[in-house]
Amino acid sequence: MSYDNLKLEKELYTTGKSFTQALESIDPSENYIGTPLEGLDAYQRQLKRFDIKVSGADSDTVSKFFQTSDSSALFPEYVARAVRQGLVDNDIVSQMVATTTNIDSLDYRAIESIVEDNAITAEHIMEGTYIPETNVRLKDTLTPLNKRGRMLVASYESIKFQKLDIFTVILKQIGEYIASCQAMDAIQAVYNENRDNIIEFSGGVTYANLVKFWNTFDPYNLTTILTDSATVETMLNLDEFKDAVAGLNFHGTGSMITPFGANLIKAKFLNGSNTIIGLDKNFALEKVQAGDIVTDFDKLIDRQLERATVSCIAGFSPIFNGASQIAAYEQ
Repeated sequence: MSYDNLKLEKELYTTGKSFTQALESIDPSENYIGTPLEGLDAYQRQLKRFDIKVSGADSDTVSKFFQTSDSSALFPEYVARAVRQGLVDNDIVSQMVATTTNIDSLDYRAIESIVEDNAITAEHIMEGTYIPETNVRLKDTLTPLNKRGRMLVASYESIKFQKLDIFTVILKQIGEYIASCQAMDAIQAVYNENRDNIIEFSGGVTYANLVKFWNTFDPYNLTTILTDSATVETMLNLDEFKDAVAGLNFHGTGSMITPFGANLIKAKFLNGSNTIIGLDKNFALEKVQAGDIVTDFDKLIDRQLERATVSCIAGFSPIFNGASQIAAYEQ
């Protein structure tokens, strides 16, 4: 069956797969290798079928999706993709998590790993002697999953003549909000893991104190630092942070790199906390995600946008004890 005569229905959103995955199962991209449509996924081929341009100066209006019942079935996927793009563009969670686990339920019991202290030594193992252990076990509690999202409130009449390019910007802001909420959830998981072992520094944010904090991560590596804007400002004004390479990177990309090689992230929701959170992204956290971006596809297809939700369900679970640390300082 060719892409230009597929019957698109709401049921494609209820298969347990994403809309694009459901489309790919009936219209595989591998069938288009060597054709002008190579490189497009099943959803993008449907946009081409109905001549819907979702970006650029010549983008169509929202109403273009609703010319036929088939094309209207593409609208929820457009919304989900725009929101997902906003999430990706503003994502800091990827600098905090070691892996992402996708599940199909709302209950998930994560594992944790306990490494014996003497397993870190460089001594070789003699024949017949004890071999240090890494214990992997299920956690006593379920990983809390939080639903994050926004209610899309707009009448169809108010947006139908709006260009998709500008509507995409609005949807991307919802993705930015979800990304910010998930970052807060990840930080909360780190705090819960370390609340009884917070490192306290006196003398404020000094290079010496930061070196001490960096040194607490052995045998892990400090790859990511999150702190509030005032602390970031203080850190960037330390002489040790003004090296040429870090300065060139900051001026060219806006990304801040510390002298330790760790990424420095400004987290506005830590403002006023006098707290520095550090972690090794390769071992610190597991992200657990129940599905992808979820939309009220029924309402969106039927043009009932007045109370349509866009959401994502995810949670975070620490993996290795010691792969994340929290420091609190006094001025």
